[in-house]
Amino acid sequence: MVTAVMTDIGTLITRSPDVRAGRPRIAGTGVTVRRIVGWYKLGLSPEEIAAEIPHLTLAQVYAALAYYHANRAEIEQDIAEEDQVASQLEQLHGQSRTRRP
Repeated sequence: MVTAVMTDIGTLITRSPDVRAGRPRIAGTGVTVRRIVGWYKLGLSPEEIAAEIPHLTLAQVYAALAYYHANRAEIEQDIAEEDQVASQLEQLHGQSRTRRP
């Protein structure tokens, strides 16, 4: 007989001020929700994202996307702030940048 292990999905996303500047991330990893959203916005499916970051489970990717959809304003603001800083650095240093999630 196989016993299923139940996972409380609320435990899949965490944040702490000393890791990734307190950004929401997949628990037990340094992978931020913002990074998952970056891949998602590039058109990758959750399955493709999990293949790109093989130490993540599909459930973890879906949890990150669920967090994003439930807290879209927070994540979009974080992305916009990062883009602004990157643009300022680009102007300061005269370099072009390629966007990566």
